[in-house]
Amino acid sequence: MTTQSIFKGLLRPVLVSAVFFMLLTGVAYPMFTTLAANLLFPFQAQGSLVERDGRVIGSAVIGQDFTRPEYFHGRPSMTLGTDPQDPSKSVQQPYNAGSSGASNLAPTSQKLIDQVTARVLDYRQQNGLAADAQVPVDAVTASASGLDPHISLANARLQVSRVARLRQLPEADLLQLVERHTAERTFGLLGEPRINVLQLNLALDARLPARQPSIAASE
Repeated sequence: MTTQSIFKGLLRPVLVSAVFFMLLTGVAYPMFTTLAANLLFPFQAQGSLVERDGRVIGSAVIGQDFTRPEYFHGRPSMTLGTDPQDPSKSVQQPYNAGSSGASNLAPTSQKLIDQVTARVLDYRQQNGLAADAQVPVDAVTASASGLDPHISLANARLQVSRVARLRQLPEADLLQLVERHTAERTFGLLGEPRINVLQLNLALDARLPARQPSIAASE
C-alpha cells in the first residue's frame, strides 16, 4: 500500500471531516445563532442594556451595588475583585461582573451564620423595623452568581418607608411604583414575583431625582 493510497483511504476523510465540522460549529453555527438572536431578540442579544439620557448605565440582567439610603437596595453580593493595594490578593467587590460567584460557605458554616445575623440586624436598623420583624431571605443572603438584579416583592415593600421618608414622597405612591415594576412568575409557573432594582431606581429618579443623582455604575 502506497503512501498516497493511505492518505486517500484514512487521512483525507479525517481531515475533510475535521475542517467541515470546524467551519460548521465554529463559523456557520455561531453566525446563524448571532443573526437569529439579533433579529428575534435584539434587546437581549445586545446585553439587555439600560440607558438614561442616551447613555448606557447598566444591564437589566446584572445587578448594581446600591448603597445610598434614598435608593432601593439589591441583594448582598459576595463577588471578589483585585486588591488595589496588593494585586496578588482579592477583596470584596460587590456585583463585580468580571468575577461572578458566591461565598461557597456551607449552611452549617458559623461564618455564614454570623454574616446573615449581621445583615438581619443591619436591614432592620436601616429600614426602621422592629427587633423581631421577619426579614426576607433574599435581603440577607447572596445569590449564587452574586449578580442577581432582582429582589422579592416583600423585600421592596419593606424598603418603601425608608425611601419615601428620604425622598419626601407618600408611601402609597412608592408602593404603586413597586407594584408597577413587579414582574410576575415566568409563564405563570416559574420563579417568584420579582423586581429589577436598577429599573425601579431609575423610575424613582424619574419621579423625584435624588439630590445627588448618579446612577451610572454602582450606588
